[in-house]
Amino acid sequence: MSDAALATLLVADDDPAVRQSLERALTREGYAVVLAPDGQSALERLQSGGVDLILSDLKMPGLTGLELLREAKAVAPDVDVILLTAFGTVEEAVKAMKDGATDFLTKPFQRAQLTKVVRQALERRDLIAQNRALQKRLDDLLRQGNMIGTSPAFRRLMTLVQQVADSSATVLIQGESGTGKELVARAIHERSSRRDGPFVAVNCAALPETLLESELFGYEKGAFTGAAGRKEGRFELADGGTLFLDEIADLSPVTQPKILRVLQEGEFERVGGTRSLRVDVRIVTATNQDLATLVRDKRFREDLFYRLNVITIQVPPLRDKREDVPVLAQHFLRVYAAKNNRQLDGFTDEALGCLEAYSWPGNVRELENVVERAVVLARGSRIEAGDLPDAVRERSVMVLRADPGPPAEGAGVVPEGVFQIRVGTPLAEVEQRLLEETLRMNHGNKTLTAKMLGIDPKTVFRKLKHGDADDAASGESGGDRSSSR
Repeated sequence: MSDAALATLLVADDDPAVRQSLERALTREGYAVVLAPDGQSALERLQSGGVDLILSDLKMPGLTGLELLREAKAVAPDVDVILLTAFGTVEEAVKAMKDGATDFLTKPFQRAQLTKVVRQALERRDLIAQNRALQKRLDDLLRQGNMIGTSPAFRRLMTLVQQVADSSATVLIQGESGTGKELVARAIHERSSRRDGPFVAVNCAALPETLLESELFGYEKGAFTGAAGRKEGRFELADGGTLFLDEIADLSPVTQPKILRVLQEGEFERVGGTRSLRVDVRIVTATNQDLATLVRDKRFREDLFYRLNVITIQVPPLRDKREDVPVLAQHFLRVYAAKNNRQLDGFTDEALGCLEAYSWPGNVRELENVVERAVVLARGSRIEAGDLPDAVRERSVMVLRADPGPPAEGAGVVPEGVFQIRVGTPLAEVEQRLLEETLRMNHGNKTLTAKMLGIDPKTVFRKLKHGDADDAASGESGGDRSSSR
């Protein structure tokens, strides 16, 4: 403990002189000391609470020190016990440490020995408490998942999740790899009436066809070589809850009709079994492929497709909800800073600008990996642009549209790092716009702007100066633009 006065020590010894001596020594160190003449009295005091550490004689009438240790661990597992032993019982004390004793002292001992052992025991207790608090913080952060965002696209997604959560309909989640389709499935489960039931996830692409059927439906003893006993499948394990079938497009033609039967009839047989089993399971599936195209190509059963496609949720890629990048990045920073025991205050403006401008082909999963890497490599108190991968630092996005026109009703704001240019705009103007927008995104950093555009920094200065001269020639105020940079 950081403050000794906050620590309460329980001293159990049948020798009054030893009890008084320990009380004087420990009180001088700032500890609160409670005395017990025997093991039973010590146990009763422990049960009332407020004890941080026990110092107990090994040999006491009635409840011995070893018996007190065992009883104490049952009552208060987090309370450490230091055993006091005579020279002849050292071996017993060593054995007691295997039963959970923190340390032992051999009588007679010096005050310095006593205080050192006590301090180390309390520091150990503190460290355990800190680790638990850190783990709880990390668990709380991880429980949030990655369903975090403020963009209009994210809000529309979560509105749809809320609408479908309490229905019993099957849900098909579509989206690119890394967009968080399983998180959407979990969000549906957690918001449904099945939230107290199990959520069981199966990656259909990760299991070979020979194993997938037994994993889904289970098997009976002797169904195949190596089937030494009965095994419940994922459908049984998910009874009363939600079964999430990821990469559903990779289901083999052999397995597809069996899934269809469960959806239609609510029953199945284990591999090698003859008895039909019924389960109450909500099916949620996901894929990064176009199932409709697979149906047209005769690679996926049409009847199964329509059973799965009752409700479709499209998870937008991260590039379509760039407003969420800073929010997600900060979340991942907190998670991985806690996981790696790092103290980081956030991102520099330059680093955040790079994250916002990047197109994120790997979506949220790629962003998470990038932030984890940056947390490990960060040299300062904040993540800098230099802590990010080269691809993230050097790539930005420009969107060209034939006719941007007026924004559509309900359309969101153009994301940071993206600007629109009408096709047919003179190339010189496009170049100037790109330069200015990149400079703005980099908060006036001309060196970083030059690096991102792949040009010499001198070129940036020259083109900016040229642009100001053009403005002045056309009657615009070049002085204001220059000062803004």
